Amino acid sequence: MKPHRAGDEIAYTVTFLEMTARPGYDWPAIPVKLNGALLRSEAPPVWYFRALYDAVGQDYAWTDMHAHDDAALADWLADPDVALYSLIHHGWPQGFFILDWREAGRCELDLFGLVPQAVGQGFGAWMLRTAILTGWERPGVTCLGVNTCTLDHPRALAQYQKHGFTPVRQEERTRLLTRDWTPSES
Repeated sequence: MKPHRAGDEIAYTVTFLEMTARPGYDWPAIPVKLNGALLRSEAPPVWYFRALYDAVGQDYAWTDMHAHDDAALADWLADPDVALYSLIHHGWPQGFFILDWREAGRCELDLFGLVPQAVGQGFGAWMLRTAILTGWERPGVTCLGVNTCTLDHPRALAQYQKHGFTPVRQEERTRLLTRDWTPSES
């Protein structure tokens, strides 16, 4: 794929998806290969969040969260209605997701992804189902939302749909790259 330089403007499409009822599937079995756990972080420090965000998002031009200062991110991460879960395998983070219940009746799957070394090991589908069902566990939730874009993993949109999300709208956007980026081919 063609590399882009910091300062390049790129166009992309964001797809917003929703799920308005808890899916009928049950909690997934823990992957046989998993030598670790999925852990909820208690008041995670900003440096830990940024490290996960960069490790997962480096291939997908994830830079939006760098526009927020440390104090704003610390407040967000400390909110009792925001939960960061880390997938630990062989002692180090393989991926993460964040659930946000701050809007009444709604849970947003704010961020979700695996580090490049974890893609293709069967952790993604398990982690996604777990994130979805965890989002629905909070009493009063009537809608679970997520968004993905054409810069994300090429199978992201299909995976969200496979697990029960339905697209509700799309937006065309542009982004000014803040660092060099080569789109992922995986």
